[in-house]
Formats: sequence, C-alpha cells, structure tokens
Amino acid sequence: MRPNSRLLFLVGGWTLLGLLASAWPVLQPAWTGAGILLLLTAVADFATLPRSGSLHAERSLPGRFGLGVRGHVTLRITHTLSRPLPVRLHDGLPAWSHTTDLPWTGALAPGLPTQLTYELHFTRRGLHSFQPAHLLTSSRLGLWERLHRIGGNSETRCYPNYEPVVRFALLATANRVEQMGIIRKRRAGAALDFHQLRDYQDGDVLSRIDWKSTARRQTLISRDYEDQKNQTILLVPDCGRRMRAMDGELTQFDHCLNAMVLMGFIALRQGDELGVVGFGGVHRWLKPIRGQAAMPKLLNHLYDYQTSNEPSDFLDAAERIMALQKRRALIIFLTNLRTEDSSHLLKAARLLQQRHLPLIATLREAEMEERAAAPVHTLDDALRFSSLCSYFQERQQLLENLRAHRILTIDETAQRLPIALANRYLDLKAGGIL
Repeated sequence: MRPNSRLLFLVGGWTLLGLLASAWPVLQPAWTGAGILLLLTAVADFATLPRSGSLHAERSLPGRFGLGVRGHVTLRITHTLSRPLPVRLHDGLPAWSHTTDLPWTGALAPGLPTQLTYELHFTRRGLHSFQPAHLLTSSRLGLWERLHRIGGNSETRCYPNYEPVVRFALLATANRVEQMGIIRKRRAGAALDFHQLRDYQDGDVLSRIDWKSTARRQTLISRDYEDQKNQTILLVPDCGRRMRAMDGELTQFDHCLNAMVLMGFIALRQGDELGVVGFGGVHRWLKPIRGQAAMPKLLNHLYDYQTSNEPSDFLDAAERIMALQKRRALIIFLTNLRTEDSSHLLKAARLLQQRHLPLIATLREAEMEERAAAPVHTLDDALRFSSLCSYFQERQQLLENLRAHRILTIDETAQRLPIALANRYLDLKAGGIL
C-alpha cells in the first residue's frame, strides 16, 4: 500500500495552507478543518482498496515457442468488487522475453472477467518460468494504491525456430517446395532404389522398362524408383565461444540450430536417420533416430543447447565421431571458420574421410558484407575496407584449401544457410555420393 500522487498533492496543498496560516492566524481554523477533512477522506478511501483475496488471475500460454517467433499469452483477471477497478498490470515475464504490449493500463469491469492477450517472443532457448503478475490497483477516489501479486507460476519451453519446418511441410504437402527455395533435381539411377511397377508413360527411358512384366501383361510396364533410404546424417554444431557473436537479434549459434531443425525434418522425411554430436564445450550425443515421429525427440534434445567459453577443437570432435559413429555417414559441421582453423580443421576432415563424408557449413557474417559495401569517404573508411578485403581473401583461401582436398563446404549467411544446407543434402542424395 502506498499513497497516490493525488493524495500527495492534497497533502502538499494542506501544508502550504499551514504556512499561510502561520503568517495570517485568521486562516488557522480553515487549515485545521481542511486537515480533519483530508484525514477522514483518506481513511475512508483507504477502506475501499481491494484486498488480495478479491483478485484472481489465470494465465494461458503455449507449451512451446519458437526462438524469435511471436506467440500469444492470455491473462484472465476477475475481481469481486461492485465497481470498475482501475489497474496497471505487468505480467511476471521471464528474463529472456520481450513484449511491447506491457504494461497495460485500464479498468476491470465488475462481475465479468477481463481477458488480456499480448504478444511475446524469446531471445534465448530453454525452459522459461513466468512469475505471478503484478497488478497495481487504486482506491475509489484514487488516493491510495496497492500492489498485488496474482496468479501462479507457469512454465514454457523455447525451441529452435521451427517455422521454416512448418512452411516446408505445408509446401511439400502441396508439392510446392520450390517456392521455399529447395530444389528437387532429377535423380541419378545410382542414387535410387526400386519402388514399384507402373504403366509406361511417354518420356520413360527404355532402360526402366520391365520386359518380364511387359510380356506377362502384354503392355509396357516401367519400373519406378525412389531415393535411397536408411542413410545416416550426423549434425555437429560448434558450441564454442566463436558462435556467441550476434547476427541480428539472434546469435550465430541459434541460426545454426534453426538450420539443423529444418535439415533434421527433411532428412527424417526422406527416410534417413539423424544424429547430433556437440563439440566446443558441449559434449552431448543423440544417437541416430529415424522416422518423422522422431522429430519431437530431436527438438527436445536441441532446445536447451547453449554455447560455452571454450575454444572449438575440430580434431577432438572428429576423434569422438569416429568412436561413436561406426557406420558411414554424412558429417555436417556447423561453425564459423577462422583463418587459424586451417591446419587442425584439415586434419579433422581428413580423419573423417577415412569412413565418412564430411561437410563444413560455415556462417558468413552479413554485417561484414554490409560494411564492405559502404562508400569510402575518409582514411578510416579506406583502412576499414582494406581490412575487410584481407579478411574475405583469407577466408576464401581457407575454403579453397578445403575444397582442394575434396572436402565439401557451404559458405552462406545466417538467413540463407537453412535452404543452402537442405539443397546440398538433396544434391548429395541425388548424386549417390552419400
């Protein structure tokens, strides 16, 4: 409980009247009467403050959020007073949440629940807890205020952004995945398994005609093929300190996790099995899983991954992968390469090439490209541009050195990485390389 600015203003006026009464005694009766009236009014108005038991709140929120994706939280507030209740409300938000709809100021209608819905998004993955809401109520005359904590605690989880996965699923259902940028190329015969027999159609190659079935049915019958299945994809996210750099509102590590979610959905949908191995301070291992029903298991494994302050040791990660994964797999490193990675990254990739197919997917900083495209007006601008050119050249030399040793690479910005990774995976399956 605390006095409102209105009561403080009245007390200030009464004090000023007392100062005047000390100079002109004729005003003393007025000052005394005003003080008694103000005291009685304040006491009476204090009795109209709502008690904590007269206020109730229920919170309704989604069980999961996507990182950076807005969701809706609803508060349902009721009170037992017979008058409209002016309030100022702020929910007990978690530390890593952001909203522009709070605090909310309004009046709660008597006898009817008031429903308040606001938009919220998280900038960090993991388990988040909501505390009771803060509700500041006023007395009938507005002389007093009281802060209430109403409602209970609530929990929700923030996962990597799975919105591209939902879009892919909807577009794939309508056979329009090209709208998302994922290109399905014509499959090579070496990358296909027999699926079924069907009637011959114009354009079918003669090598796919099944002559035994054709002779038996007296009509041309073609073999139909589908992508090879039961292959293994291993996602290896870099959890070291280099991935803590911000790219927009999210860290580079979060952008990589978003790409991993889309990649995992596509791989499981293709009938392949998918596993995860963390390195750079996080040594977690998800044994390869299979089937679209395993997607929640992948999300539950990834949602609380966090970066560490440790350096990224590619050679140690390669040795762990060789010990954990015996079957040949596509090993996808998701990282942000530096020029000092040249020697030990090449050793790690050559070690993996003995059994697996390594792919290095590295993030390219969009901010660096924007700075390089800025006009040069001063000497400082010229020096900055020269440094950026040297950085880009060293990075390109590192990638060309990897490609010279037949190591697959992807170098894309955070926004383009999910689609580029999905297209490269489909290309590898089409070419029978995996």
